[in-house]
Amino acid sequence: MIKSANLVTALPTATIRILEQQGLEQGLPLMQRAGTCAAKFLHDRLKSSSHIVVLVGPGNNGGDALVAATELQRLGHTLTVVMPEAAPNAPSDAKQALMQWLVTGGTVVAHLPSDQPAAVIDGLFGIGLSRALDKPWTNVIATINAWHSPVLALDIPSGIEADTGRVLGSPIQATWTLSFITPSLASGLETSRKFFGERFVEDLGLDVKQ
Repeated sequence: MIKSANLVTALPTATIRILEQQGLEQGLPLMQRAGTCAAKFLHDRLKSSSHIVVLVGPGNNGGDALVAATELQRLGHTLTVVMPEAAPNAPSDAKQALMQWLVTGGTVVAHLPSDQPAAVIDGLFGIGLSRALDKPWTNVIATINAWHSPVLALDIPSGIEADTGRVLGSPIQATWTLSFITPSLASGLETSRKFFGERFVEDLGLDVKQ
């Protein structure tokens, strides 16, 4: 169940990874749950048949976004899935999410559309990012921020280091951030808090002790 992140203790990335691994070992479909949850969150806040741009990065954050895209398309929205760079070394779950998106008739493009969408899903980079972003990522983020469309960031706005709140270039300015399992430390730090917008969390069915 989605709840305000203010009610949940933020944890370091290493701890979140341990919880994630425990869930996978239990056979929980974490990516499917995360993407479906993100889709419902956005669907509940948009008009029917809205145009949504989904930003897909090279890791599991991108996989979550692809699951969300598949579900939002099923719900009647128009999706533009943007993958600025190919991800041949993507994790297996993310590759499976891409295959499912393509099987359902979805397509992937490398560049943003010219028309401003009703909303954006930020699935570029999650809590594992530790390096400064360069092109083409910075170009994409600059355009998204200039649109001022509502943005749903998955886990964390792309361009923020999860434990320190360090700004790694120009981060996505999110309207909402939906963290999975538990919020990152950066979500409450003064240096990065302003990029998160309204903060929510979904534990994906894991028993997270608070």
